[in-house]
Order: sequence, then structure tokens, then C-alpha cells
Amino acid sequence: MIEKNKVCEVVNEWLQDKEYFLVEVNVAADNKITVEIDHKEGVWIEDCVELSRFVESRISRDVEDYELEVGSAGIGQPFKVLQQYLNYVGEEVEVLTKEGKKLCGTLKEADEQHFVLTIQKKVKLEGEKRPKMVDEDLSFGYDEIKYTKYLISFK
Repeated sequence: MIEKNKVCEVVNEWLQDKEYFLVEVNVAADNKITVEIDHKEGVWIEDCVELSRFVESRISRDVEDYELEVGSAGIGQPFKVLQQYLNYVGEEVEVLTKEGKKLCGTLKEADEQHFVLTIQKKVKLEGEKRPKMVDEDLSFGYDEIKYTKYLISFK
């Protein structure tokens, strides 16, 4: 069986000096290799083909037969690496907490330990007749959520 570390090493070699970043590598028991890459401005099919050919040139099919799939992480898929959070700062995202609460808001900031989501909620301010929408910043550790993903809007 092909080792995941070997595939990661080859992919990272291709990624050097490129603005792409590795999201995930999976190697199934039947030697099906799946590589997901991403880029702040999207992934081009030509680059997926180039990476696929690069991997095939470094991992011989004569030594071990395998199936290879190279693609984009997908715009509607949950974030898997910090770089995805960083790329979507300022954008609308959906967060599902481990308690099952779904929140939509703007990704305000992100670092290695946590991220901040700005949501809007109705609050009745003292002296006001009607509730008003106010911004509230919520901070989450990555271990507190089930997923975060880009919120696709058709407005």
C-alpha cells in the first residue's frame, strides 16, 4: 500500500513556489489516492492535471498500482485547514457548533487557536420602542465546532 506521507511529500514538492495549498490527502486500502488542493482565487483544472501528472511521474505505477484523483476542496465543503479560514476572512460563513446550533455571519478573524464570527442579532435597547439589529462577535475554538463552510449567497 502507498503511504500517505509519500504522497504528501510529492504534492508539497509540486506546491513549492505556488499559491496553492494542500487541503487533504487520502489513501484508501485499495490504493485510491485523493488529493485536494485549494487557492484563494479558485482551482484551475489545468493545475489539477499538472499536479496529477507530477504525482504520477514521482510514484511509479510499476511498483504499485493505484488510482489517482486530484481536485479542488469544493466551495460548499467544510473548511479543513487554517488557510481556508484565512482566505474567507470578511466573507459570510455558516458554522455548526458541536451543540447543534447553526450560525451564519461574517468571518472576522482566524488564527491557529480560534476564529471569530460576527453575527447580527435583535436586541431591545433601553429607551427604544423596537428591537434593533446589532453585531456580536463570537469566538470559537476549532474543537467547539462540527464545521465551518463558505455561505453561498444568490442575492
